[in-house]
Amino acid sequence: MKLFRKSRRDLSKAREILADSGYQGLMKLYPQAKTPIKSSRYHPLTKGDKSYNRDLSSRRIKVENIFAKFKVFNIFSTTYRNRKKRFGLRMNLIAGIINFERL
Repeated sequence: MKLFRKSRRDLSKAREILADSGYQGLMKLYPQAKTPIKSSRYHPLTKGDKSYNRDLSSRRIKVENIFAKFKVFNIFSTTYRNRKKRFGLRMNLIAGIINFERL
């Protein structure tokens, strides 16, 4: 969430934002954001909360699987230590490889 705030992305025109529990404060900034509902010792999840979390995670799993495919390449699973200028090019090349595999 700290990096997201630092990036100053404007997502106000987005129709829907699906995020994981690391972005709990995102709903305060953007009302269209959806994050899982957390439970605590004194406030356990209801059946409706559990079904909401299950629905949200089933919609997000596609994105998480793509992230996992990116992390196979060591450039994304560790700290990037090369020139910033070439990061976009490398990102596009790896995205092309992943898209080619899906066909």
